Formats: sequence, C-alpha cells, structure tokens
Amino acid sequence: MGATPRPGDERRAEEMVRLLHTADWQIGMTRRFLEPEAQARFGAARVEAIRALGRLAQEQGCALVVVSGDVFESNHLTGQTVRRALEALRAVPVPVYLLPGNHDPLDAASVYRSDVFVRECPPHVHVLDTAGAREVAPGLELVAAPWESKHPGRDLVGEAVDLLPEGPAPDGVVRVVVGHGGVDDVDPRWRDAATIRTSSLAAALDEGRVHYVALGDRHSRTAVAGRQDIHYPGAPEPTRETEVDPGQVLVVDVDPGRAAGERVQVTPHAVATWRFLVLEREVDTDADLDALDAELGGLVDKDRTVLFLTLRGTVTVAQHARLEDLRERHRDHLGALVEREQHQQVVVVSDDDVWRELGLGGYLAAAVDEMQAQAQAQTPARAQASGEGLVVGRADDDESARDALSLLYRLSRSRS
Repeated sequence: MGATPRPGDERRAEEMVRLLHTADWQIGMTRRFLEPEAQARFGAARVEAIRALGRLAQEQGCALVVVSGDVFESNHLTGQTVRRALEALRAVPVPVYLLPGNHDPLDAASVYRSDVFVRECPPHVHVLDTAGAREVAPGLELVAAPWESKHPGRDLVGEAVDLLPEGPAPDGVVRVVVGHGGVDDVDPRWRDAATIRTSSLAAALDEGRVHYVALGDRHSRTAVAGRQDIHYPGAPEPTRETEVDPGQVLVVDVDPGRAAGERVQVTPHAVATWRFLVLEREVDTDADLDALDAELGGLVDKDRTVLFLTLRGTVTVAQHARLEDLRERHRDHLGALVEREQHQQVVVVSDDDVWRELGLGGYLAAAVDEMQAQAQAQTPARAQASGEGLVVGRADDDESARDALSLLYRLSRSRS
C-alpha cells in the first residue's frame, strides 16, 4: 500500500498501510475577534493547510488522506468558499476521503450535494456518505460513520462497527474506522446521546475486527484512553485558545499482522501557520510595563498570532495611559489582540499630583475635577479603606470614568 516498514520489520511493505489522518478543517470558519483583513488571511490559511497536508502525504508515502468530519464550517457557504477548498483538494496527490460531521452533515442542505460540489469535486476526492465498510483499495477498508443530521441521537460509530461481520478481519485486510464526535472517555457523563462508546471500540480493536479508529470533532490532538489506535488529530489550524496541541496532522502506519497493542504507529506533524497565545501578566510598575512591551515586541509571526491577554494590577493614570498606547501599538502588528473584560483586573489610581504636574487650568481642570468626583462615588470599598486615593476599577459603572481620565491625561500630555 505504499507504506514503509518500521525499522527491523521483516514483513513485506505491502502488508502495511500508511495514511494521513486529519479532521476539523472547518473551511469557511469566521472569528468575531478578527478584523476583516485578518479574517481573510485566517480563512486563506485554512485552505492552504489542505495543500500543505497534501505535500506531507506525498513526502511520507501515504496511500490516502482521511478527513474525519467537519471539512466545512457549515452547509451554508458561498460558492467561492467551496470552490477554493475543492481547488486546494485538487492539488493533493493521493486519494482523499471526506466524512460529513456535525458542522456539515448530510441533511437536505448538505454542501456535499450542492451543485458546486457535485460538478467541481476532483475525481480522487470521495465523500464517505454511507455507513459501514467500503473497500477503497485492495486490502483496505474504511468503516464510515457519516452524520446525516446535527443531532443524530445515537452512537453512529458504534453502529457502523456493528455492521461488520463477526470475528477478526480477513488476513491481509486493514480496516480503519472513520468517525466523528465526542467519546465517553473524555465526557464520562455522556451529555449527548451521540457520544461514542470507547469500550466497544477497544473490544473491536483488540480482537482485530478493526485496526485503527480515526476520529474527528476534538480540536486538540488526543490519544483516546491512552491508546495509539484511537486518535483525534486535532484541527490543522487552531480555532480557539483552549486547544491543546492543535495545528497538527497524523501519519498513521497500520500493520494488521502485529499484536493488538503494536499494530499502529502514529506520528504527528505540525502544519499550522497561525497560533493562539494566552498571556497572563501583572502590571503594577513601570518595570512591569517595560517587560510587557518587550515581550510583545519579541513575538514572532505577529500577523498570524491571536493573543489573548489578561492583565492584573494597580497602575496610576499616567501608567494606564502608557498601557493604552502599548496596547494600540502592538494590536496593529498582531493578528488580533483579545482582552475579555470579565478577565481584566486592572485598577487605575488617580493621584492629584499627576494633574498638578500638568498645570491644567480652566475647562480641563474643571473636567478633571468633575470626572474624579464621579469616579470617587464608584471607588471600591477596599480602595477607600486602604487610603490609595481615587481608584477606578473595571466594573461597568466606573469604566467610562476611568477611560475618560486616561484620555484626558493623554491629551494633556500631548499639549504640554
């Protein structure tokens, strides 16, 4: 099947299968925190990932590519989005098998039944649209479990395996299950009736009825129940900051002649060009601001980095103004800078000396006095008790006063 034996393996290469396992491309995905220019590049990267994994499949000698669901973000995409994905698939030099998942199920509006897809799908790209075993090459069967709706209400993967004949697979036949959805090993409460039962899969693997289970839906690379023969590859490009080991695809060697625990060898390969980065930092001093500025300035591939930044600390009005300048400057370089208000705990202390040093008079001085008085009414009890002076926290009712004071300070500095 075009695979290379592992070192020391005396079996003929033809008895093994090497495939590339990927999932959750979600072509057409949008993210609200991305500006239009960044969103366009983010979407293009997801399509380019198809070409990248095609090159990898060729380099690694893979016989085929298996995509375990959610190829598309939804069934309601523009013709342009579908055509660009199909054009990228056209460049993949080996057969590709696409499984409909919960985002792109085989319902009445299925993208796989659209005129654009049917007319322009390359001949080497196949949709796994029927449950059960399908011979895709001599000695290789894919056991498909496609989604026909967003809420199937049952374990589709278990049903597909149950359609197989009892007992081990025939000699020389490799069976790969292609499924999509959560597993009970990750979600022990089975919050969804479609949850995949791990125990029945493990039993089928141990007896040689099937040899590898290629799953999709979980965007973090995961070996289910610690087994190499049940795997999620994760998304080839990241989609959210909570993912673990995203941005990878798996090259999988399957040797049906080996013992159950040795039949499968999985090798991850990184293909992502974007990254989601989470930083939590304390900002209480000018030195803290210097360090944050240097750290953000030292990031690589900034235009393809989505930074989720959480800040905590107490700063003066002057330091807060500097922090705002810092944010604006780095935001322009990044793919996105995301600061969720509910996670921010920056307290701004307004010191009368700051305003006296600026020598404000007339309207500006009156405006400062008025806003400080307004903010003082919202001063947190802890600040009043500590004697810190005027404190403007992150609550909704005092955020406008804090921002107005910071803006006034910045404007006053620019005029002085």
